[in-house]
Amino acid sequence: MEYLYILREALVWVVTIFWLYQVLISICSLIKLKDKPLKIEKNHKFMAIVPAHNEQEVIKNLIDSLNNQSYDRNLYDIYVIADNCTDNTAKIAEEAGAIVYEREDKEKQTKGYALDWFLQQKIKENADYDAILVFDADNIVHKDFIKNMNKKLCQGEEVVQGYRDIKNPTDSWVSSGYAIFYWTMHRFYHLARYNIGLSPLLNGTGFMVKFDILKPNGWKTVTLTEDIEFSLQRIIKGKRLGWATDAIVYDEQPVGFKQSWSQRSRWTVGHIQCIKEYTKKLLFAVKENKSLINIDGLLYIVGSIPMFIITLLLLVTNLLMYIGNGITQLDLIIDLARYVLPTFILPILTGMFVMWLDKRPIKPMIKGLICYPLFMGSWLLINFKCLFKRNTEWEKINHVRNIKIADVVVRSRKCRN
Repeated sequence: MEYLYILREALVWVVTIFWLYQVLISICSLIKLKDKPLKIEKNHKFMAIVPAHNEQEVIKNLIDSLNNQSYDRNLYDIYVIADNCTDNTAKIAEEAGAIVYEREDKEKQTKGYALDWFLQQKIKENADYDAILVFDADNIVHKDFIKNMNKKLCQGEEVVQGYRDIKNPTDSWVSSGYAIFYWTMHRFYHLARYNIGLSPLLNGTGFMVKFDILKPNGWKTVTLTEDIEFSLQRIIKGKRLGWATDAIVYDEQPVGFKQSWSQRSRWTVGHIQCIKEYTKKLLFAVKENKSLINIDGLLYIVGSIPMFIITLLLLVTNLLMYIGNGITQLDLIIDLARYVLPTFILPILTGMFVMWLDKRPIKPMIKGLICYPLFMGSWLLINFKCLFKRNTEWEKINHVRNIKIADVVVRSRKCRN
C-alpha cells in the first residue's frame, strides 16, 4: 500500500504541474499587446491552394469568397487540387475561376500527399509566389483574409495560422461542441502562446506558409494530422509559428455523432503517430536549444495521449487504494470529483467565458453548452479506443452545407448587435 501511495502522489504532482502550467499560459490570452511593426511594406503574391476530393457541393462558395477578397486580384491565384475526384469538382472549380490540377493516386490520399504533389511541381517551375495559403474545400473566407495575411508576412512571419471560425455552430449539439472547442483553443492556446512568444499550431486549414521555406523539401508529412506534424517540424527547429486573429476562415463541422467520432478518431490516431515520430526529436531539441518553445512543444505532445494515460493510472491507483482500505469511500469520491468537475463542468464555464470575451451570443449555443460534457467525454472514449484499435485509413467527411460568405457575415453582424 505504501508503494501505491508514493505512486499516487507522484502522479498527482505530474498532473497538477502540467495543468497549472496550462492555466498560467492561458491567462496570457487576456494580455493586449501592440501590433508588431512592419519590417517591409509590400503587397506579396500568393497562391491559394485547395485540396479537394468530391466537393462539388461546396467548392464554388469557397472560390467565390476568394475571388472577392479586398486584396489586389492580380496578386493571387486560386489552385484546386482535384484529388481522386469522381464528381464534378474539377469542372465547377474551373468554371468558378480556379486553376485546376487533377491528381490520381489511390495509395496516397491524405491532404499532406496532395499538397506535396502540387508543391513539387511549383517548386520545379520556380513559380513566382511569395507564400501559399491553404484551405479546405468546405471553407468560406472573410474578404480581408489575404490582406491580413500579407500584413503578417510584412511583419516577418513565415508560417501563420488564421482564425478558424465555424460556419454552422448551431446545426446540432455536435457542431456546437466543435465550435466551443475551437473558440476555446483559439484564445487559450494559440493566442495565449503567440502573445508571450511561444508557438501556436497549424489548425488544418486557413494558414499561410512562406514559399521560400518550402522550396528545399516541399511539404513532407506522413501522419494523419499533417498540420500538427508540420508545426512540430518547425518547433523542433526552434521556429515559432504566427497567429492572425483577423484572418478569418469559416469551416463546416460535422453535425452527426457517427461522422464526428470517425473524424476525431482519425485525429487521435494522427496525434499518436506524431508522438511516436517526434517525441524523441523534441527531447533532443529541448536539450540542444534549451528553448521554451521546444519545451512547450514537448508539453503539447505529452498533454495528449500520455497525460490521458497518466490520469487513467491515477484513477486506477485511487481505486486500488480504496479496495485495499488505504483510503475511505469519502476520499475516493472526493478524488473522483477532482477529475470529473474539471473535465466535464469547467469546460462549460470556460466556453461561456470565451464567448463573452469574443462578444458571441450565448443563447443560440445553450444546447451546445449543455451537451458539451458529452462531446468532450466522447473524446475521452475515443482516446481510450485508439490506445488499442487504430484505423489509419483516410475517410472522407462529407460537406453539404450551402453557406455563402454573405450568410456568415450577416449572422455575425446580428450577433454583435
